[in-house]
Amino acid sequence: MTSTTVTPSAVTTPTARRVWPAAVAFGLVAAGATTTVAAVGHAAGISLDVQGAPIPLLGFSQVTFGFVLVGLAIAAGLRRWAQDAHRAWLVTTLVLTTLSFAPDLTADAAWSTRILLMTTHVTAAAIVIPAVGSRLARS
Repeated sequence: MTSTTVTPSAVTTPTARRVWPAAVAFGLVAAGATTTVAAVGHAAGISLDVQGAPIPLLGFSQVTFGFVLVGLAIAAGLRRWAQDAHRAWLVTTLVLTTLSFAPDLTADAAWSTRILLMTTHVTAAAIVIPAVGSRLARS
């Protein structure tokens, strides 16, 4: 009687890399970057007041990282169910980034504040979208 042992081969391609470590690492980088952008803008004289109340600098880090975790959940779902997870990730995140401008555009704030807020969205997206996308399978 012969026995055959089947061992799964290790896949080492970039698309097989785990998503969550990159999302967490680059999420922390993005959180720091958005806070820096807001701090530099504020130091340059741009108000961080929305509806008469200032946005605390730490709030930029917290909100950025929170939405990176939401993005991680989206990436996990796309990796599992999308045929081309990379393309689906790019389309989904670019649409969501564009939609994230709506509250900024309608905020009760100076235009310079609105533009600064949208700049923080673009900053985070520019860091996280490619980092996570490069770890998702392409068809």
